[in-house]
Amino acid sequence: MNTTRRNFLKGVSAGVVCLSLGQLGFDLKEAQAFAGTIKIEGAKEVISVCPFCSVSCQVIAYVRDGKLVSTEGDPDFPVNEGALCAKGASLFSLYSSSEHRLLKPLYRAPYSDKWEEKDWEWTLNQIARKIKTVRDKELILKNGKGQTVNRLENFFMMGTSHASNEECAVIHQAMRGLGVVHMDHQARV
Repeated sequence: MNTTRRNFLKGVSAGVVCLSLGQLGFDLKEAQAFAGTIKIEGAKEVISVCPFCSVSCQVIAYVRDGKLVSTEGDPDFPVNEGALCAKGASLFSLYSSSEHRLLKPLYRAPYSDKWEEKDWEWTLNQIARKIKTVRDKELILKNGKGQTVNRLENFFMMGTSHASNEECAVIHQAMRGLGVVHMDHQARV
């Protein structure tokens, strides 16, 4: 969006006028409440839970015609009292489509300067093959005392806050099954 000096000054002037009216005793609460309802007018309220961490803040999801139109923290829930962290506040953007959101894996071959679209089957097979190659080569079966340890120290797993608690538990067990011992999570860092 191109902003001209004239449009910038108009916007600043409008803001100053609105702030001044509020300071002169005009009650702007009704106008603010109306502005907040325009987006969710006619939508059904559905109570849900934020999936990003174990706090499980309660969220109000607004659904119209089977589509999510907005999310916000639930002010009546005693844990978060309507507040959401940055991850919870981004809930709506995760479920809404955007032209910037990638829908297919992109692959750039070594030494290439071009990205290629690949399908999920090819991508997951490549990942599995590389993991197996490293694991077969680097797995430590026994420690110095001759005890069985089955450790893979050449891998590091970093969890994501975009996975639910249940998904994180499954990922953690899968990594342990491979012998990975170095793991952390973005929510803790």
